[in-house]
Amino acid sequence: MAGLPILYWPYAHLDLGGIPLAMSTTSGAGALIIGVLLITLGLTHWYQPHLRVFAGIATLLLTLVSFPVANFGGLFLGLITGLIGGSLACSWTAPVTTEPSTASADRAPTAVPAGESRPGS
Repeated sequence: MAGLPILYWPYAHLDLGGIPLAMSTTSGAGALIIGVLLITLGLTHWYQPHLRVFAGIATLLLTLVSFPVANFGGLFLGLITGLIGGSLACSWTAPVTTEPSTASADRAPTAVPAGESRPGS
């Protein structure tokens, strides 16, 4: 339901003090397509984190395309948030999980006879 206002506004016919404001133009269609693609890339980044670099670069490119196509990138609000979000998506790294080494814990230390040294010592 969060995507509904994004999808609805380009085709809404508003009346501001007797001045009709119709957004169903080329820029409205461009805003609709770019909005749907940005939502898709956000979901891709959320559910497929291994595609984070692709989603981040595609977000940055779509955000830059929205500047001339969709009324200055949503009056700079969508432009700035898209650039920040795409940059963070590109730079984000997943936490590295390390498993403890079980090989050294499984082996019991062996006794070295007196007068001998361990190999590598």
